[in-house]
Amino acid sequence: MLEARIFKRRRDFTVDVELRLAAGGCLALFGPSGSGKSTILSAIAGIEQPDGGAIRLGDLHLFPPPLPLDRRPIGYLTQEPHLFPHLTVARNVAFGLAAPRSPRETAWLERLRVSLGLANEWNAPASQISGGQARRVALARMLARRPPLVLLDEPFTGLDRRLVRELIEALLAWKSEIGFAMVVVDHQSEVLERLCPGAMVLARGKIVQQGGWREIRANPADGEVGELLRPL
Repeated sequence: MLEARIFKRRRDFTVDVELRLAAGGCLALFGPSGSGKSTILSAIAGIEQPDGGAIRLGDLHLFPPPLPLDRRPIGYLTQEPHLFPHLTVARNVAFGLAAPRSPRETAWLERLRVSLGLANEWNAPASQISGGQARRVALARMLARRPPLVLLDEPFTGLDRRLVRELIEALLAWKSEIGFAMVVVDHQSEVLERLCPGAMVLARGKIVQQGGWREIRANPADGEVGELLRPL
């Protein structure tokens, strides 16, 4: 489904990776801070343009040439929910959907409202909700379009363990129903293991190890990766 060769020059090193992900699959990108993980997600999402390579999602060519952001059927969650504070939760969730909405879309938004616990905040301005609820709204907005590919760039940072568990369970449940594929970045290996059966380990823009978590834990690529794998 996703085939990518990404070549991107950075100040200290060059990101140069190849990856493939089947429809409905999940891939974790793991490694030290500044190893190029977020650069890969940004290139796939279209926020950064690679210096070379090619990115294809099914029959859709994302690069080259760079496909406009609004034509990329991709969900993207980061550490910041990036809500529109002056809009209600409902309008934030539905942002980007064509109007008028079909009965099917209206029913889908209602399911998201109820299942993600947003009923009480649905008509409130986004500026008045808590940080945890804002993450739920961002998740609902991403799911509203039912994207075939979801990119997660440390979206659980700063949240308490209970909320992290709830959001992971919600993601996995919706993944099972919608069938989207995921590429996930997080600084906690425990979070990645709950989402994906295996990982690519990066160091200075290169893939230095790839496989299941048991294999990676038994034989980490280097000492720094080994330290990252230690339980918090």
